[in-house]
Amino acid sequence: MRRRVMSMLVGVSLAASTLLGAGPATADTPPTEFGTDWHDPITAGPPIPRPHTKSCEVTVAEAQFRDFTPYKGDYSPPATCGKGRWAKVVLRLDGKVKGRQYDRLGYLRIGGVEVLRTSTPEPSVDGITWSVEKDVTRYSETLGRDQQVEMLIGNVVNDTYTGIIDVKATLTFYAPEKRAPASQTTPDRVLPLGDGSAGTTLTTPRNSERIVAEVYATGSGGGCEEYWYLTVPGAAPYSCKADDGPYREVQVKVDGRLAGIAAPFPTVWTGGWSNPFLWYVIPGPRAFDIKPIEYDLTPFAGLLNDGRPHDVEVSVVGVSKGQTGWSTPANVLVWQDEKSDHVTGKLTRHRASDLANEATYSPGSPTQEHRLDTEGGHRLSVSGYVNTSHGRVATTVTRTVANTSVHRWTEGESMDALKATWTDDEKVTTGSRALRTDRTYTMDGTTTLGSGDRLRTEIALGDRAESVTRHGGRRVNWSVMDDRYDGDATYTANVPREGRHAVGTSRERYRLIGDGGCHDRTLATVQGILTRDSLRC
Repeated sequence: MRRRVMSMLVGVSLAASTLLGAGPATADTPPTEFGTDWHDPITAGPPIPRPHTKSCEVTVAEAQFRDFTPYKGDYSPPATCGKGRWAKVVLRLDGKVKGRQYDRLGYLRIGGVEVLRTSTPEPSVDGITWSVEKDVTRYSETLGRDQQVEMLIGNVVNDTYTGIIDVKATLTFYAPEKRAPASQTTPDRVLPLGDGSAGTTLTTPRNSERIVAEVYATGSGGGCEEYWYLTVPGAAPYSCKADDGPYREVQVKVDGRLAGIAAPFPTVWTGGWSNPFLWYVIPGPRAFDIKPIEYDLTPFAGLLNDGRPHDVEVSVVGVSKGQTGWSTPANVLVWQDEKSDHVTGKLTRHRASDLANEATYSPGSPTQEHRLDTEGGHRLSVSGYVNTSHGRVATTVTRTVANTSVHRWTEGESMDALKATWTDDEKVTTGSRALRTDRTYTMDGTTTLGSGDRLRTEIALGDRAESVTRHGGRRVNWSVMDDRYDGDATYTANVPREGRHAVGTSRERYRLIGDGGCHDRTLATVQGILTRDSLRC
């Protein structure tokens, strides 16, 4: 019987962050199989550094999510701790859930600005708790005023899916350090764009000298775009289709002209790859910290500063016409020239290569694997200048994205495997300063359904970024982040939870080195018990 292995258990579905977990202590002798409880979710990412100054905490939202009704409330900033000029602002989400529930996708918006996009772990019968922290200092302009709050973690609760998601979101504000210079990294304005769909307009302040868009792009919703990297063209016999195969690219256009390109991160949610036992304790990279894609739109500042509304559209290339499943909420961050009423400028150069996307299908048979080989890529380079109070400043943004993948599966999809790499290389040159960031995402996974309906998933995921900043040709800053996840879990499918007899191991190593210091942490689990938690730096 034909069965969809990869999607059987995937449900609907916070720049550094950490997920803090508590639970059973590390064990030298783990149980022989998963029980009804396991260690609370934990990740190996670094903690957020905090200044040693006065702090103030404000509760932003506190709610229980049973359906798709958003929480709505009011927010007011603290009266002390800096009054809008904070050294740092840290968002913390504390959650708890027990029973049976899918992974769910959620957001938190303050004043219409998306400040958090996250997903949830799947619970145990006895219940779990988890906490996520995110540096949200970049949204200080929004957080400095009374605002409306909206939060939603869409959920379904009934006789089968009993898990009620109980969360509390707080903000901790840290007062500026004495005699510390004003931060040049925090934007002066944060403008929400909603979902960035066609028809969205943007009007920037006329004295904008730097403009950056951020897009929280996620493929989700329980349909095939939740695992877009596995889709195949119509000619291939597979349960998830896309007209042009699995290549995806998140684009931003300004007045119909391509202004930014990026590779989406291949997030695996905590029910992903048909095997929640992989993710109960250690989630895949970014699963609870959905980082926005950033696009430097400064070359377009001269155009955008004319005081008129301009069309801005966010779209995902590769999605079949009429197909849903992507969410692309966006914000625009603006730095202003306080000594100018109007910053003029011009877009001087715009070059885009043809988008390459070739998906080659090799037919299989009842005894031979089907195979899809995909190669895709795109390159964009834009230049422009702004005439500021401190002189003319030219900016060039060059970005190159590419994807290669090999997808293999058998008749009936009882074996389904993908090996894929995405690269996203970006260079932003502003005056004599150049920032280069090279990103690489990897996925190597196989799911098999064997005798006795024993389903096994083996998977390795990678998230790597190397950044180098040069000023006048001299290196002034660098960092390398490398987050690696490996998991292997097996259980009996198509039976009640108590009959699954699941076993599984998972491991994460998160390394961050550079001029800012070193973080190197490794976690490992066996049957839901934390067996290793070590630091090397």
